[in-house]
Amino acid sequence: MSLRIGIDIGSTTVKVVVLDEDNKLLFRSYERHYSKTRERACETLHSIEDMLKGQKVRLVITGSAGLGVAKASDIDFVQEVYATAAAVREYYPDTDAVIELGGEDAKIIFFGGALEERMNGSCAGGTGAFIDQMATLMNVSVDDLDALSLKHEKIYPIASRCGVFAKSDIQPILNQGGRKEDVAASIFQAVVDQTVAGLTQGRELKGKIVFLGGPLHFLQGLRQRFVETLHLDEEHAIFPEDGDCFAGIGAALCATDYEERPFEEVLKLLEESVDARTSVDTMPPLFTDQKDYDAFLARHNANHPPEVDVNTYAGPAWLGIDAGSTTTKMALITADGGLLYTYYHSNQGNPVAIVLEQLKKIYALCGDRIQLKGAAVTGYGEDLIKNAFSCDLGLVETVAHYNAAAHFNPDVDFIIDIGGQDMKCFKIRNGAVDSIMLNEACSSGCGSFIETFAKALGYDIASFSKLGLFSPHPVNLGSRCTVFMNSSVKQAQKDGASVEDISAGLSISIVKNAVYKVIRAANADDLGKHIVVQGGTFLNDAVLRAFEQELDRNVTRPTIAGLMGAFGAALAARNLHLEKSAILDAKALETFTHSAKPVTCGLCTNHCSLTVNQFDGGRRFISGNRCSRPLGKEKVENPDLMRYKYQKLRAMAGKGTGTGARGRIGIPFGLNMYENLPYWFTFFTKLNFEVVLSPESSRKLYIKGQHTIPSDTVCYPAKLLHGHVEALVEEGVDAIWYPCMSYNNDEGIGDNHYNCPVVAYYPELLAANVPALKETKFLDPYVGLWRHKDFAKRISKLMSAEFGIPEKETKAAVKAAYEAYDAYVQDVRETGRQYVEYARGHNMPVVVICGRPYHIDPEINHGINDLITSFGFVLVTEDALSYLEGYAPRKVLNQWTFQSRMYNAARYVCTQPDMQVVQLVSFGCGTDAITTDELRSILEEGGKLYTQLKIDDISNLGAVTIRIRSLMAAMEARKDAAEH
Repeated sequence: MSLRIGIDIGSTTVKVVVLDEDNKLLFRSYERHYSKTRERACETLHSIEDMLKGQKVRLVITGSAGLGVAKASDIDFVQEVYATAAAVREYYPDTDAVIELGGEDAKIIFFGGALEERMNGSCAGGTGAFIDQMATLMNVSVDDLDALSLKHEKIYPIASRCGVFAKSDIQPILNQGGRKEDVAASIFQAVVDQTVAGLTQGRELKGKIVFLGGPLHFLQGLRQRFVETLHLDEEHAIFPEDGDCFAGIGAALCATDYEERPFEEVLKLLEESVDARTSVDTMPPLFTDQKDYDAFLARHNANHPPEVDVNTYAGPAWLGIDAGSTTTKMALITADGGLLYTYYHSNQGNPVAIVLEQLKKIYALCGDRIQLKGAAVTGYGEDLIKNAFSCDLGLVETVAHYNAAAHFNPDVDFIIDIGGQDMKCFKIRNGAVDSIMLNEACSSGCGSFIETFAKALGYDIASFSKLGLFSPHPVNLGSRCTVFMNSSVKQAQKDGASVEDISAGLSISIVKNAVYKVIRAANADDLGKHIVVQGGTFLNDAVLRAFEQELDRNVTRPTIAGLMGAFGAALAARNLHLEKSAILDAKALETFTHSAKPVTCGLCTNHCSLTVNQFDGGRRFISGNRCSRPLGKEKVENPDLMRYKYQKLRAMAGKGTGTGARGRIGIPFGLNMYENLPYWFTFFTKLNFEVVLSPESSRKLYIKGQHTIPSDTVCYPAKLLHGHVEALVEEGVDAIWYPCMSYNNDEGIGDNHYNCPVVAYYPELLAANVPALKETKFLDPYVGLWRHKDFAKRISKLMSAEFGIPEKETKAAVKAAYEAYDAYVQDVRETGRQYVEYARGHNMPVVVICGRPYHIDPEINHGINDLITSFGFVLVTEDALSYLEGYAPRKVLNQWTFQSRMYNAARYVCTQPDMQVVQLVSFGCGTDAITTDELRSILEEGGKLYTQLKIDDISNLGAVTIRIRSLMAAMEARKDAAEH
């Protein structure tokens, strides 16, 4: 029998396997292909030419990038799931499931009966590429990341749905002194959670599981996290010796069914296919010639601050520090904004050490000639650096960037700042930051996006970007997820596009992502007439040129685009007009020490992961807290209607007049139960049931139900319900009551009064997907509370059928329940009125949170209400104000109760000088995709600011804090403008 060869061409690697007639492995290789797929495969086959010369072989190709190669070379192809399954059946016939992680693909194959495969769709979170990205972020190799993870002591919750989300969780932990060992293990845990929650889609992972793919083959720490999370023993967790090449082995096994050919013939077919070319979708060039480029450079290089020689200058100076998420920037300026000293470097996860070293350097340069009159700090690490070095001022980064932009262009009306992984855009109105847009879900328009490709193609970012300047045919790569862009880039390469064409295409793609995905602009006028661009990414001339071409207008790029945050902070320090800065002097720096240790706060149910930073002289700074209690301060509780409603509803547990004679009925405390609990609680206690509420939401409760969640894209509030119903089953209740409700009560303020589709019908999804519910009576009938008379009849029949309760008793309970619901609604409105009065009596601004009933759940809102009230606001919710405005037609179909309330509350806020709106949106909410634009237009037409906070299962409040503080700064600036 001839030798069989399997070639598995994946998204990042090529695996080649040779089997003999007894299925013995004669050769295996696993190598990265850096987008040169066919070349890599040919090189590997050449390396084993001696073994195969003159032989007849059967060769089959498989893998996510293999189909194109197979077609071009006319070699047989087998689908990778089929190949993997063939190898698993051959070597581990009693397997129940396979988990395979590749470079960009993650899949689970369930065996037993028909093969069932689940694969990642629109995102590459939880794959090898994600792990590579995280290792780069932490400035270690993947092997080092693995070694670190094996020494962990605690696991932090880190989002794995997207590299950007994960970065925004990891960065604060590192910046606040968290241990790299713990972060490394947390990254692997995030991959496990993504695989279990995202790919099982509700099907249970049990029995014998085979783990395949490069990451699971090479990374011991990742294996450990999977084994512990899935509670597997050695018998049930199988890591094959050749797990990294398993699909290749499967392809070789499948080759048995295909014809044999001389080895030389298949090698020739593969080699000739390398030169195959197809047409590429191209765009006009960025620059036509050198003259065109020189004129562009001259225009932009004119925007520079005066140069001053630090070695000869004598006089006062001001320091600005921008402690960013991945880099630390510093600027020392003179009174007219001249630059004495600048610094821009990666902070290697330890900004304190960097600032310490730079301050010593600055003092050495300054000597006695230069007096430091003020120091200000901004950015992610603001609090830490301010406390460590006693800086005079901490300011929110939006204000720092505006200061700097206005210095170069006093008429600026739009600022766009593209950094390594985040993008910030702010509109300026009347001299204040008005609306803020941040990239929440995706980093495809950011600097790290180009950097990723530059590295993959073997260039550094500066030389890679220059390559595209004069490309005659930039490739049209569209605007998509970074990881999927990989596929577009590879396709373009296969189709013959040069590296120059790809570099130019990526620069244009970044701009399209920024303009159409983050800013969501309809045209250039949506941005403004006077646009200032900044951030390291705009130092890239190709990106800047693409931006000007896309908008068809010239913009301002200061030569210090990457230092604008630090420069703006220095200007703010100058405007303090201090005699002398309080920053630590050269002498104090000599004895400066810093250590950090992680602790978990137990003072309330939030259980914040804190980092305690110790400095010399007994100074300490605690970060990661959402309130002031761990700092030893009494918690100042400003009026907060979110907290009031939550505590009032939660207090119902254990109350009630029911004797429990008819049994215990469980009610899951989630979604629309935040709206209807007063009703159902009264109804069942009146019927002498004991009502048992599910426990308070928590991350732990979410993980309890995680394995039964069938959809990865549904909102977090819905995902939590799985844990709530499982907890009720464990509690041993006699029945669980969770009805489907297409409509809410009609409040007369919209065109209709529908419930959100997810909220309305989630009980049916739970019934179908949570096996534990078979152990109890799960009642999920359709009910219409808004049809009072009809409802009483229908529910009487149901109660009679299920529990044998007489109609008269049920009707009396219905009457009492309606009264209890009305009393609750009135109480919320009255309490809201009192809170507004309190605010006015104490001269405090009011924030109206526009969200859904379930946004009052602390696990869903992550303590955003505590954060807002800690800044000195009084907080009320939309349902306390929505009744104060009548019906008014809207531009969109206004058919959902919760949104109708938001619109009405926003209309009311427009009539009140001391109120502003903050909208909470749960990530993945379909109906809010429509409502946010409508809410924005109501507020902007009424002269108000619009602030939206997107929340998910991630509890890092960094971006939220920026928005709240920017809202405060804008309110302050408006107030100042009005007074002058």
